[in-house]
Amino acid sequence: MLDFFAIFSKGGIVLWCFQGAGVTESFGGPVNALIRSVILQERSGNNSFTHNALSLKYKLDNEFELVFVVGFQKILTLTYVDKFIDDVQLHFRDRYKNELEQRGALKFLLNNFEFGDDFHILLREAEGSSKAKAPVSMRTFNESQKSQKTVKSMIETKDGDKSKEQVGKKSKNAKKEGEKSGGDQAKAAAQTASKKAVETGNGGLTQEEIIERNRAKFFSKQLGGAKPEKSRQVKFRYCRCNCQVSLCSSQLIQVDSMKGDLRDFKLGGFGGMFGMLKGLVGSKNLTQEDMEPVLDKMRDHLIAKNVAAEIASQLCNSVAKKLEGKVMGTFTTVASTVKQALQDSLVQILQPKRRVDILRDVLEARSQRKPFVITFCGVNGVGKSTNLAKISYWLIENGFTVLIAACDTFRAGAVEQLRTHQRRLNSLHPPEKHGGQPTVQLFEKGYGKDAAGIAMEAIAFARNQGFDVVLIDTAGRMQDNAPLMTALAKLIAVNTPDLVLFVGEALVGNEAVDQLVKFNQALADHSKTDKPRLIDGIVLTKFDTIDDKVGAAISMTYITGQPIVFVGTGQTYSDLRSLNARAVVSALMKA
Repeated sequence: MLDFFAIFSKGGIVLWCFQGAGVTESFGGPVNALIRSVILQERSGNNSFTHNALSLKYKLDNEFELVFVVGFQKILTLTYVDKFIDDVQLHFRDRYKNELEQRGALKFLLNNFEFGDDFHILLREAEGSSKAKAPVSMRTFNESQKSQKTVKSMIETKDGDKSKEQVGKKSKNAKKEGEKSGGDQAKAAAQTASKKAVETGNGGLTQEEIIERNRAKFFSKQLGGAKPEKSRQVKFRYCRCNCQVSLCSSQLIQVDSMKGDLRDFKLGGFGGMFGMLKGLVGSKNLTQEDMEPVLDKMRDHLIAKNVAAEIASQLCNSVAKKLEGKVMGTFTTVASTVKQALQDSLVQILQPKRRVDILRDVLEARSQRKPFVITFCGVNGVGKSTNLAKISYWLIENGFTVLIAACDTFRAGAVEQLRTHQRRLNSLHPPEKHGGQPTVQLFEKGYGKDAAGIAMEAIAFARNQGFDVVLIDTAGRMQDNAPLMTALAKLIAVNTPDLVLFVGEALVGNEAVDQLVKFNQALADHSKTDKPRLIDGIVLTKFDTIDDKVGAAISMTYITGQPIVFVGTGQTYSDLRSLNARAVVSALMKA
């Protein structure tokens, strides 16, 4: 029932693979999609992935840098897959441990990994253990215990309860008598001990009591003069080795028996040197227990820096999966290792997984004699119109002509705001310097009209007039407003823009996740095609107001998997920047 099983290194070399009977399609496509979308994007906190009709389960072996992937049809429910992939990993490691420990990239190419027989044995065992047991047939009434009961048996049961009570009373009396006899024996033993103490002539104390008294004095001196309470005793067990008294491994110290804090007490003179090396890990495999305290602190730190709580947890889980089982170097702390891995993961997330080069795309569209269309969407008040004007200025500075389509027919003053931006941009770039043609022009049809129809007319007008870029301004809408989200999905589906940009604030935390998820979900739900058009990129506004709380950038990028194209950093037209991933991560990790 498995379509394929593949074992490959993180460098991309396939060590061994299995393909199910009747499966003709190569497993390269699903595995490459897993690598691009999950492993490279630091989303390995969840060990499952769906690609078309296939469901993939994977496991990372960080010690030997291996990946184990199994694929099967999505409609199947295979309960044994998780345990099966763990068994395969353990058997493969045990069998080829010597080959895997060799250093160098050629170790995988020079070795022959024959794992087919072991794999089929494990698969048969897993499938056999998962088969449903035959249902147990119900007993007939004559076979049940209820059929054997009579009225007489019920009466006898009541008598039996009385007899049980009597037995209980007898047992309680026996216990009391035993306690009395035990107390008498203890008193007799104490009298004999006192007689022995008098015979020794040591002030009425036995040898053990003398040693306990001396040890109590020793501890009181070490604890700064704290005296042990009289009502409590300190008991020690010790042995004699080479005529010297030393503490045994089985010593018993009652911590509550003395005043003061025993954590401040040091035995021997090794505290300075070994205290400094206490946090270092030398050549050991990292476990989940080692990383748990550090990851908890990292999670709280990310949430404090405005990363959504769910995203922070997923990132820490991904880092734990990435480091679990990895061999640490000498003189390396767990905290520094986890922090470095998290920092690399954050940089990888902010790096765009696909190219977004607007200037190059505009030139390509110009060569095909059609305008390049960009649609702006987002919630209310995040600065869509202002950042649209900034991008217009940036395009004009690079020698392109711009047509602004006023498709916000809902908010009062939206058209007038865009007209003001158009007038100011034309004053900065007068038409006289561009052959008498205005560099930016506004296309508007007033209020209360269909936004999708206005956008379609604007694109046709730009094609006829030879404009290079069409910027479509849409109405701000909350992600829960179903009618407005339907209208946005219709606008994008009808006009098929080249780029859909989501404009979001850098001030939001958990809200960014909700906004992006619901915007994408609405675009997918109201689209009539099998592959709906979703958000292609993000414009992050008000980035100059957040200091080092830059977590919204991580949240937005992690949710959509799309890059942050522009960052707004001020109020003027030139306050538009591209995102520097390493600078953002540095600010995010700063204490």
